[in-house]
Amino acid sequence: MNLDPGRVRQALARQEPRRLPPEDLRPAAVLVPLYNREGEDYVLFTRRTDRLRHHRGEISFPGGRREPDDCDLVTTALRETREELGIAPDDVRVLGRLDDFFSVYGYHVTPYVGFFPWPYSFQADPGEIAEIIEVPLARFRDPAIHRQEDWRHRGRVHPVDFYSVDQHEIWGLTAAILRQLLQRLGLAH
Repeated sequence: MNLDPGRVRQALARQEPRRLPPEDLRPAAVLVPLYNREGEDYVLFTRRTDRLRHHRGEISFPGGRREPDDCDLVTTALRETREELGIAPDDVRVLGRLDDFFSVYGYHVTPYVGFFPWPYSFQADPGEIAEIIEVPLARFRDPAIHRQEDWRHRGRVHPVDFYSVDQHEIWGLTAAILRQLLQRLGLAH
């Protein structure tokens, strides 16, 4: 599999992303970082440190809340990616966005998909990032690594996605964003 960034952009543009009303939630953005390494497409995740207040030890995409100086949410996603992983905003080609999501932590999250060159010299922030996880996109075509569970939150039942890759469990909002990307790219099982 070799994802051409132009084709990814077209696949994302085929469907208008769902934009949710902001309600009283804090705006945030994440970047779904894609790259091609030796002819194989990869997606990059981070494992958060155990010292953080929220999302301790969880696997996530780089991102966070919008700061007052951010001119828009794509700027937020790129700034957070630079702060967490050392990937310069100018090195990321933003290819499009996915649907808005609400997080259980009170954030209105907008995910962007971006492509960056490989090899890259990552500079992970040790205060936030315990591990950089690089997974070939083709691994997610295996239906055996995906499951969905019904979880109760605030009196309602919600489906929660899980992807088990090696020793890592990608779940919750990150897994929902990943699943939507795979569906848009025609890679979902």
